[in-house]
Amino acid sequence: MNVYALGASRNIGYYAALRLLKKGATVTYLLRSTSVFDQDPEMQRYVASGKARLVKGDALSAPDVERGWKEAQAVKESVDVVLFSVGGTPRLSLTKGFVIDPANLCTQSILNVLCTMPTDLRLPELQPRFITVSSLGLTEASHAKLPLALRPLYGHFIRVPHADKLGSERIVAHCAGRAWTDKEPSPEITTADWRSREGLPQAGELKHVVVIRPALLTDGACKGDTAGKNKPYRATADELTGCYSVSRRDVAHFIVEGILAEGGRWDGQCVNIAY
Repeated sequence: MNVYALGASRNIGYYAALRLLKKGATVTYLLRSTSVFDQDPEMQRYVASGKARLVKGDALSAPDVERGWKEAQAVKESVDVVLFSVGGTPRLSLTKGFVIDPANLCTQSILNVLCTMPTDLRLPELQPRFITVSSLGLTEASHAKLPLALRPLYGHFIRVPHADKLGSERIVAHCAGRAWTDKEPSPEITTADWRSREGLPQAGELKHVVVIRPALLTDGACKGDTAGKNKPYRATADELTGCYSVSRRDVAHFIVEGILAEGGRWDGQCVNIAY
């Protein structure tokens, strides 16, 4: 399996990419700092073998993202999976809650990924599977299902990062041809002319897109590795009620052992995941 990973230096993307490496995949990482794995003995083994390929670049730079595509295609012409888990390091603002810089980091990064997608990979039979990590509670319907104790957190403290996640979901929905029933993101997030961005796939052009919406993320252990056939988490395209959390490692488990292992079952869907 040939994988192009953006935002995989830590958290969900890191755990998912590492699982894929252990299964024999080759992963091309786009990294702002290629030294990020220098003190990671487990990752260094894959770097030394050439299975983990580190490309210096920023997802906010379209030329960097395009170079990452080319490096991934240098492994083999087809790219099987694009793993998009870009996310900023938030800082706390007393008036806005947690904020990221820039405020549209995820939205502009996913635009760069989609707009620089190589022409030869746009044919339906050659398209990669796009897996993008979002969040539970973004949409009005999802927010209404949150436990009451979490609504202030989602409604104020992580409102700014969630506006960005909503923007990235809007872009993906357009390219996948999925009907958008929620409010439109702020033009400050998507920019008013995003649909006319050069290179953006046409509505419905992407055939293998999965959006993952995890509940509140924790650094807990991966329960999926010890649970046997009975998954310890719920993963469904339906809205989840009364869900509090899920570990980053279990989201990564679902990406690899669920979405990718089950072929096209989840294509075109937004999947909610929580304990």
